[in-house]
Formats: sequence, C-alpha cells, structure tokens
Amino acid sequence: MVHYYFKNMCRLICFMNVGSLRLCKISTMKDQLVIKVLVIFPLLVLFDYVVMILLGCTSCLLGYGNDFYCGTYCLIGKIIIGLTAVLFFFLIFPNIKAIFKTHGDAASTEK
Repeated sequence: MVHYYFKNMCRLICFMNVGSLRLCKISTMKDQLVIKVLVIFPLLVLFDYVVMILLGCTSCLLGYGNDFYCGTYCLIGKIIIGLTAVLFFFLIFPNIKAIFKTHGDAASTEK
C-alpha cells in the first residue's frame, strides 16, 4: 500500500514539474547509488574477508612460515582489496556521473 502510494505521488510530482523525467531519473539514480553503497559494498568487503581467511587457513595447513604472512600474504591482500576498490568504483561511477550530469536537452543561451 505504501509503495503504491509513493509511486503515485512520484508520478503526480513529476507531472507537475517542467523537467519531470529528469527528476524521476535522478531520484532513481540516487536510490541505486544508496543501494550499491549500503548493500553491494559490504558484500564485496565480506567476500574479501572470506577469501583472505581461506588463503590464510590454506597456507597454515600447507606449513608456510612467518615470512609468507609478512610478505606474500600482505601483498595478495593488498591486490585483492585494490581490485575490489576498482570494481566498486566502476560500479558506482555511472550513477555518480548521471547525478551530476548537466541537462543536455536545455536550450543554449549563446547565439
């Protein structure tokens, strides 16, 4: 019921505004960005955490020494976290770009 009411209110508000499609699109983009930050990012961090745990347990079972944990393990962890950061940036970049995008269909004031 509440979702139905919100959907109709959004249509009514967008119908009354001159740039109605633009306002609804920005609202949707902001919602997508919030979902990605609050859901996708923690899932990616959890995935990194589980991968590092599995890597640590496997290396312990295989008998690697302290040199592995001080060097190679930290390097692998940095690479995994860096790749996750790049992936997350590419996931949210289109949303950020759409939010800050200027009106391309507006008339120019220059003659």
